[in-house]
Amino acid sequence: MRFKDLVEKLGQSVKSSSETPDVEITGVSAVLDSKPNTVTYSESLKFANQLRETQASAVILPENEELLTIAKARGLAWMIVANPRYTFAQAIALFYQPYKPSATIHPSAIIDPSAQIGENVAIGAHVVIEANAKIGDSVVIHPGVVLYPEVTIGDRSVLHATCVIHERARIGADCVIHAGSVIGSEGFGFVPTREGWLKMEQSGYTVLEDFVEVGCNSSIDRPSVGETRIGRNTKIDNCVQIGHGVKTGEACAFAAQVGIAGGSVLGNRVILAGQVGVGNESRMGDGSVASAKTGVHASVPAGKTVSGYPAVDHRVFLRSSAVYSKLSEMYQAIKQIQKKLGMDS
Repeated sequence: MRFKDLVEKLGQSVKSSSETPDVEITGVSAVLDSKPNTVTYSESLKFANQLRETQASAVILPENEELLTIAKARGLAWMIVANPRYTFAQAIALFYQPYKPSATIHPSAIIDPSAQIGENVAIGAHVVIEANAKIGDSVVIHPGVVLYPEVTIGDRSVLHATCVIHERARIGADCVIHAGSVIGSEGFGFVPTREGWLKMEQSGYTVLEDFVEVGCNSSIDRPSVGETRIGRNTKIDNCVQIGHGVKTGEACAFAAQVGIAGGSVLGNRVILAGQVGVGNESRMGDGSVASAKTGVHASVPAGKTVSGYPAVDHRVFLRSSAVYSKLSEMYQAIKQIQKKLGMDS
């Protein structure tokens, strides 16, 4: 499309100028890994040098005079928006739509007669749908997926290849479960006895509310009783383990290799960066954040950012990290003081 058509499609909040070149836009690209006739974006002055080198023909900018000056000097078509990354995501959606198979049922799929299948559902090769499962309208089930008995899948949800949904799990509308993930598997529940470990049956439910997305090879366990519940619009990365009985609020985000132990309760908009571990029965308040590799073993207040193992206030962690790099010098200084005081023996 023409650049001015792109500006129009992206909405009234976009600012541009009649003086900006009306180039043809054929796609989107990263600011450096770019090609002519594509649109890219820049979020701040941090990326000014990349903007000077980009091969893209158009750029989405924040309200920044220096970046705008660079774009004009390069002869780039430009638009100014409040949130360039958000607008760039909208631009991607104009040029790319994810693969969606046609609404057919592959002849190799095995579907129990008691299963309820909605309208416009796509079911791929070698899918297994067991007794009393309920599949909503416009659901996409890719090849090799297994749905245990009494599973519920909400409208428009997408289950990618080889994911497994265990018995009585409830997945809401507009959810995405990526390849290899397991929803509703047995929680790690065992009772110690003199003879060894007694298995505690996991009779509870796993519930994913609407708009939840689960990355590849992640697991969300069901509890012995009650629910494991993932709040609406929560996003879960690859290789995440969520234990039995965990409850999260809405719009949380968990990066790769996060582990959340059983019984933990997380509020709304909680962010866990890569490889964070949340200990058994921990609590994290609304809007709290744990930076990468943090170990959470107690309560984290709402709005607090924590780091380190065990977790401490992020500012304390930064100060401690600065001291840590000087420990060798401090040790030598202490040794010299001890020597002068005759304490070096």
